[in-house]
Amino acid sequence: MLSFAAMSNLESIAQLTAPGLLTDHDEIVFPTKDQKKLAREDMLAGFRQWRIWFMLAYQDIKIRYRRSVLGPFWITLSMAITVYSMGYLYSHLFHMELQNYFPFLVGGMLAWSFISSTITDLVETLTQEEQKIKQIKLPYSLYVNKVIARNFIIFLHNLPILLPILAIFHETAKINLNSLLLFPGLALFYLNALTYGLTLSMIGARFRDVAQIVKSLVQVVFFVTPVMWNPEILPPAKRFIANLNPFYAFIEFIRCPLIGARPSLTSWLMVTFISLLGCYLSYAMFSRYRSRIVYWL
Repeated sequence: MLSFAAMSNLESIAQLTAPGLLTDHDEIVFPTKDQKKLAREDMLAGFRQWRIWFMLAYQDIKIRYRRSVLGPFWITLSMAITVYSMGYLYSHLFHMELQNYFPFLVGGMLAWSFISSTITDLVETLTQEEQKIKQIKLPYSLYVNKVIARNFIIFLHNLPILLPILAIFHETAKINLNSLLLFPGLALFYLNALTYGLTLSMIGARFRDVAQIVKSLVQVVFFVTPVMWNPEILPPAKRFIANLNPFYAFIEFIRCPLIGARPSLTSWLMVTFISLLGCYLSYAMFSRYRSRIVYWL
């Protein structure tokens, strides 16, 4: 059956094509919508409706740990057990001083958990929100913002893990002016999560196998990225491998301020380049394929 809007359009066309209203030389011109404009409006509308996606993100975490004693703090407890046990073990395996290695590892694991979970969740954003997309008219970017906000909340839940490290290893991990760099670092990560998230979510909606491929690649990237190991253990001629790793740059943007250090200039340049590339790719793909998303679900 035709919807009311479709019937109204057919009636309008029938009235226009009635004898005497159109001549043989007249043409019916259907208005076309600027997809680039619609893409920009979608992104802006998704950002303006921050109350909706923040509430949905909080609700997701609340439902996941409903009726549990500690609630979301189970995330913090499991992360604390992991990083504290790994810090003691791997400091001996890599023959590194505990004073230097423990803050490095804890900060890196907090950053990696934040980044990796955001990436894996973003790929399945649109497919998991299929019912809402087909029933409620909301910006597509709103669902991407919801996933990012959910992982931000989890990251803030995990930050108390760093407090014992700051108290015990205060010589190498401290709170100073460099700690303020965490805010621009998180802002840049949000920008990249939004831009690359739109791209990954569209690819994940079109090709369902991409989600499993990304999860497998993230596990491989963990071992080749300086999260557990310090790039200083590499020969000087091989350290460029770590510097060219974009994941390492973003980890440094979060890890360094957490322990009172400053990200290197190489990390700044890498993050800037990746951010500009992400903005271009996201805008180009979202403008072109936004109208097809609902048909992919």
